[in-house]
Amino acid sequence: MNKYKILTLSILFDALGYVSFVFPPFDFIWAPLSAYLMTKMYKGKEGKVAAVIAFIEEALPVLDVVPTFSLMWLYTFVFKSKTSVSNA
Repeated sequence: MNKYKILTLSILFDALGYVSFVFPPFDFIWAPLSAYLMTKMYKGKEGKVAAVIAFIEEALPVLDVVPTFSLMWLYTFVFKSKTSVSNA
């Protein structure tokens, strides 16, 4: 999948997380779904760790403001890429 398509989905999924500010019961549906989507978008150990973080972040009402999907995109396509280039 194209990294910009993943970015678009990440922003959309982060925005969906804000629905719980208006409708708090949405977290019961969104927390496990966001964890599942995170594992599908980001493979391997990093995706699994991000899924756990996404689940916790969405399940706890105070942490809903954290854009977990977008942060994972930044980690994967910006910070991790720069580290790979500098280590080469």
